[in-house]
Amino acid sequence: MDTTDTLTEPMPIKRGHGRIAALLALVALADFLIFGSAPGINLFLFGFAVCVAILLSARKKPSPLTAAFLLVFLFLASAPLLEAPSLTGLALCFGALMAVALVSAGLVPRRLTGLPLVFFRFALVIPLRLAADCRKYLATPAKQFSFVGFHQSVGLWLMPLVLAAVFVSLFAAANPLIEIALRSIRFAVLLQFLDLWRIGFWIIVAVAVWALLRPRLKRRVAPLRAERAFMIVPARNAPLGHASLLRSLVLFNAVFAVQTLLDLVYLWGGADLPDHMSHAEYAHRGAYPLIATALLAAGFVLLAMRRGGPGDHSPLIRGLVHAWIGQNILLCLSSILRLDLYVGAYSLTELRIAAGIWMGLVAIGLVLILLRILLNRSNEWLIAANLVSLISVLYVSAFVDFPDVIARFNVAHSQESSHEGPPLDIYYLSTLGPSAIPALDLHIRALPEYRTDKISEAQLIRGSLVWQFEHRPRDWRSWSFRSWRLEAYLLSPAAIAR
Repeated sequence: MDTTDTLTEPMPIKRGHGRIAALLALVALADFLIFGSAPGINLFLFGFAVCVAILLSARKKPSPLTAAFLLVFLFLASAPLLEAPSLTGLALCFGALMAVALVSAGLVPRRLTGLPLVFFRFALVIPLRLAADCRKYLATPAKQFSFVGFHQSVGLWLMPLVLAAVFVSLFAAANPLIEIALRSIRFAVLLQFLDLWRIGFWIIVAVAVWALLRPRLKRRVAPLRAERAFMIVPARNAPLGHASLLRSLVLFNAVFAVQTLLDLVYLWGGADLPDHMSHAEYAHRGAYPLIATALLAAGFVLLAMRRGGPGDHSPLIRGLVHAWIGQNILLCLSSILRLDLYVGAYSLTELRIAAGIWMGLVAIGLVLILLRILLNRSNEWLIAANLVSLISVLYVSAFVDFPDVIARFNVAHSQESSHEGPPLDIYYLSTLGPSAIPALDLHIRALPEYRTDKISEAQLIRGSLVWQFEHRPRDWRSWSFRSWRLEAYLLSPAAIAR
């Protein structure tokens, strides 16, 4: 059982007070930077401040080189928040802060493939860490005594404060200067700090920050003894034994071969489809079900090729599994081609971009499953490799202005611009937000002068988006590179639409 990460020893007084002071300071900073402000550079600055607090409050201060490396790591991980605020950027920043906390506490496993499990155990503790520490603090006899003494001291101050308030009110009635001074106090400013939403925001920030300042891991469950280990398939003729798996893989390969052959003929080869069916319809009907098929196949492969299973002892089963994974990878590539054909016929949308990214991740996952089998790696390695691919894709995606990409693609491939694609859905462009303004300008300049109705319609939508952008929060805390670039574009000659 892992005991090094479940210790509950009390903190040294100086370090404990330092962490409490850091917690209060970070909550106050979060209130100043984030609460009531639109998201922007404030999220990046707060994440950087939390990283500095973690390094300063660590039990064993990291070396200057390690501290510099962790700060650079956090900067790179949080850079998407500088480009534009997003949930992806926020998740990457928080994940980087978790990594910094684990490194500063010496809780990083020796093997990097064990990081996903460590992060999971850390995430389970975060919501309850502050409450658990408060309960332990108050449960200490010395702390209980001081807590009672605190209540007694408050009771001793109660009567003096009440009488002092009475005297002040009497003096205000007797002295106009005191009355004016009391009226000048803006009690509304003080009352705004009693807002329930604000207090809830403080609590959420305190819970997250305290767990990062005092990182611990969820206690491990003791592993089962070897003689009591769970065996899924103990018999050769069991439902998932050697004989059943062999028949399943032969049948699955045959079924998949039919689908693969049809895709090779109609999608990759461009053969003519039956009457009343276009390539776009053929593509649309198969894109998403085929991805679900690939995911189900991946789960079956992991079960078939588990350690100690039939796949470890049968070259024939291993060969059939390799062939089936290859067909599933081709299936994913066919799904991506299907999506491309559908986009060419019906334009690009945010959901279609997300579907394309998801299909690519599934294909990468299948390749990693094949590598796991060929290299004889563990499922722990497979999970870590898939997480690396997922985080890499999310990190790159956080820098991409997808509304701008979609708007430019649809304008460039529209019937009005290329004379080949579908008509431009200008109302969908209006839902993409101010990022679609440059693409709208291209569309307006591409329209013939006699199409005054189309030009007026596009200019009206453009004006609405410009108004929406100009009336965004202008506070410095809401600044981002993306809004700065769009503002610079609107001031340039290229933004002048006819």
